[in-house]
Amino acid sequence: ICVTPVARRDSVFSFDSAMSSTMPAIPVKDRRTLYPEIEPFQKGFLQVSDVHNLYWEISGNPSGKPVVFLHGGPGGGTDPKMRRYFDPQAYKIVLFDQRGCGKSTPHACLEDNTTWHLVADMEKLREHLQIERWMVFGGSWGSTLALSYAVTHPDRVTELVLRGIFMLRRKELLWFYQEGASWVYPDAWEHYLAPIPEEEREDLMSSYYKRLTSDDPVVRQDAARA
Repeated sequence: ICVTPVARRDSVFSFDSAMSSTMPAIPVKDRRTLYPEIEPFQKGFLQVSDVHNLYWEISGNPSGKPVVFLHGGPGGGTDPKMRRYFDPQAYKIVLFDQRGCGKSTPHACLEDNTTWHLVADMEKLREHLQIERWMVFGGSWGSTLALSYAVTHPDRVTELVLRGIFMLRRKELLWFYQEGASWVYPDAWEHYLAPIPEEEREDLMSSYYKRLTSDDPVVRQDAARA
């Protein structure tokens, strides 16, 4: 989050008045829509390890400001709508699917798939695309990865744009997967609990991990759908 310095509190000058006097008003309806649909002008795969092959694409302006979009999840993958978050005339828009996600292969593979593997992948991709520095945009899990990358490679980040910030703290994980979200979305929570027997619900993350890594494809699918 970037904050612009403003005058002292006791001044008649305010941030709101400064912004309104220096920036043109944008109609509300225009602020709530995405940019038009676009197609990539370049795409491919990058082998980042003996196991993982990442899908990447570039759209927008080839000479524009580079921005890399980091999807959520972990495991979410990208989709064409994510290209539309950025002005295609101003930005060179880089999307990629993280290890095991989307079009990257092998699909849903957890081998050598950690935060720091993904940070290293971003650097390999940046170098492969011959981008000196880029804006890093991430939401939810993508914000966690964006922060991890920026801490590791601060000289390669021009700006950070973060939304739905998720810090991967133990208390956040427990709120999402053990108790917290259950009070906000009780109907969805019933579906989430369904594959887990009563006696295994004291630690839902461990119970789900056991099923998502099961040798039985039916058990894995049931857990993934829940």
